[in-house]
Amino acid sequence: MKRPEPLGPTAAIEPAAVRPRLHRIVEVDALRGFALCGIFLANVLVMSGRDGLSGGGGSAGPTASGLDQVAHWLVVALVQTKFYLLFSFLFGYSFTLQMDAAERDGAPFAPRMLRRLLGLFVLGALHAVLLYPGDILTTYALLGLILLAARAVDPAGMWRAALRVYGVVAALYLLLGAAVALVDTGEGDEGLAASATELATAYRGGPADVVRANMDAWSDILVGLLMMGGMVVAAFLAGFVAGRRRLLAGAGTPERTARLRRICLWGLAVGLPGGVLMAAGAVGPLGARWEIPAFILGMLTAPALSAAYASGLLLWFTTPRGARLAARLAPAGRMALTNYLAQSLVMALVFTGYGAALYGRAGAAAVLGGTLLFYGFQLAASAWLMSRHRLGPVERLLRAVTLWGRPAPRG
Repeated sequence: MKRPEPLGPTAAIEPAAVRPRLHRIVEVDALRGFALCGIFLANVLVMSGRDGLSGGGGSAGPTASGLDQVAHWLVVALVQTKFYLLFSFLFGYSFTLQMDAAERDGAPFAPRMLRRLLGLFVLGALHAVLLYPGDILTTYALLGLILLAARAVDPAGMWRAALRVYGVVAALYLLLGAAVALVDTGEGDEGLAASATELATAYRGGPADVVRANMDAWSDILVGLLMMGGMVVAAFLAGFVAGRRRLLAGAGTPERTARLRRICLWGLAVGLPGGVLMAAGAVGPLGARWEIPAFILGMLTAPALSAAYASGLLLWFTTPRGARLAARLAPAGRMALTNYLAQSLVMALVFTGYGAALYGRAGAAAVLGGTLLFYGFQLAASAWLMSRHRLGPVERLLRAVTLWGRPAPRG
């Protein structure tokens, strides 16, 4: 039986609530808590009608204030597509921790993981229908089957597979971007405006209208899955390699520190220009003709910025202030599934006919400010809850499904 994984440099100053089990890795939980904030910032622009499902333009429209445009531009440049890739990377990393847990418990891994993925899929389907059609849980449940099938591949082979998947996706993206750049997209503006108006009416209607709008969006979500699924799989595989090699845990050795610094610097050098280009196409000043090509180039460089975020935080976590930040983020990361669904519930109550029906009525700056305030509340609530319980409520449910028919492990 394998020994429990060391906690790393933050363990010495963390409260007991942050490390209830020797095999929990604080750095992983903290990164997941950080990614949770980015996912929320990206999702809220869509759910509020400021981006994506609003048919484009969002807060960059003629009635938007300068502050709204700046806020929207920054989120597109620094957040969109970067944090779901970070979350995907952490899913692959945590997959290896689930494998270790099954080995410690003396349980066959495949049936256990299949039940877990099925539980994620059911939760995601309900989430997509009732709250937010841009759900990631169903995507993770389906694409997680690839990890399950490939789990016996050695880390070096898995890394080569990740690079190949990324290469194929990049080639397809570039071909698509070149084709779109040759086509004048201005003729579709009236149709997009009509679709946006229809969607706003639906989300401001009653609960039945909201559910219908969520279900109608599935065709667009399916297209998005086909486009971004390859990037998710590549991030899964890269995270799996990092998990097998335990790259996110352990003391800050000179070699590890130097490697993280190189990743951070190269990631910023490649990822930031791509993010700026993506924002220039989506919000301005580039015209609509360049929106999709700019988005594609931003997507291709997004993994670099995601890697820069992760490596930069891991470096910071080795400092006293960074360790305190990790201790604050980790509880939210431990119950990330509960927090993710709670975010969607709050967004639905604020922006749809379930509650205040503010879809398309609030500026991006106000929306994002409220989002950060609620995330701060989630950090505090998570710390309180994790000081009293081992798991969040949805995590407890998913664990019960995962361990179905078997007694829970002791300790």
